[in-house]
Amino acid sequence: MVVSYTQEHVYRHPWHRVTAAAWRKFTDPAARAASGALSHILDVHTLSRDVDARSGRLCAMRAIAGRTPPLPFLLRGVAGGAGGDVVVLCVERTDVDAPARDMRVASRNATLRGLVDVQERCSYEPHPARPDEWTLFRQETTIRCAPLAAVAAKVAELVERRCAERFTQNADRGKEVVERICEDLAAEQDSLTH
Repeated sequence: MVVSYTQEHVYRHPWHRVTAAAWRKFTDPAARAASGALSHILDVHTLSRDVDARSGRLCAMRAIAGRTPPLPFLLRGVAGGAGGDVVVLCVERTDVDAPARDMRVASRNATLRGLVDVQERCSYEPHPARPDEWTLFRQETTIRCAPLAAVAAKVAELVERRCAERFTQNADRGKEVVERICEDLAAEQDSLTH
């Protein structure tokens, strides 16, 4: 079984501000604090960053380590986490075409794929109705539980649903963090112009 969903969100901020905030989302100290919206994120490392001199396009790869949602008891031993606390490593590829005002992010878990494979694709582009003022964010996520002999179909379905619920909650928290960082960037810009 596969669980898939698509979300859209309109940021009432221009594309350049939203994409700057999205870059800062996982490294923002307030978001990663123990009570923060992204407290499940443990570490972020940039693996590569390349800029095409002719087109101005940026391509970056990051590794993101985070805690999984609590796993059902039957899967804890398979995943290797004591007490259900398991760390997952994800790889994120970001392509930015600044002249076209287009940013695409694709991520996938690099570990635990023997249990659950999560793929996410996001896009940030100017909103068609107000391209200089708002940004349209789209997110497509697919979660697939691997068919394991040791995992019954009902447990696999439970894992997929639980992952989808947690992923949706984390995505909502991530959007809140981007919104807050956008407000901070707007205030910063206002203080520089006044």
